[in-house]
Amino acid sequence: MHSRVALLPERPVPISLLPLILPLAGDRVQAGFPSPAEDFNCKRIDLTEQLVQHPQATFLLRVRGDSMREAGIFDGDVLVVDRAIRAAHGHVVVAVLDGGDFTVKYLHKRAERIRLVAANPTYPDIVPRDGQVLEIWGVVTASIKQFKA
Repeated sequence: MHSRVALLPERPVPISLLPLILPLAGDRVQAGFPSPAEDFNCKRIDLTEQLVQHPQATFLLRVRGDSMREAGIFDGDVLVVDRAIRAAHGHVVVAVLDGGDFTVKYLHKRAERIRLVAANPTYPDIVPRDGQVLEIWGVVTASIKQFKA
């Protein structure tokens, strides 16, 4: 199964224009050997400001499938998709082929030839044939993961 994206809930969900401000406990966290604990000088960051460049054109979509796993995008992740960004070669995009399901892939564009490339070698490239309509719906700007607590 290719990685597909499902709109949250059943139609595009625009990003709220209200800020989502949460405390930032330090600038970094060690992923190797722990360092001695430091006092945290807690400041606040606005997640909307961090993740959204064009609020009126930004939507959230949920991933289904594993075709983008080597890009760090996994089944169940929530994608931040900006429809105002012009898609370019190498971008991760959400696309629709012939009005079908949304799919998330790398955009490979060379000399007016376009193909969608999975980040999982078990999936073939999607190459539109003559007469097929490929719509690049938006550019993925972030992937949000949730871990079991």
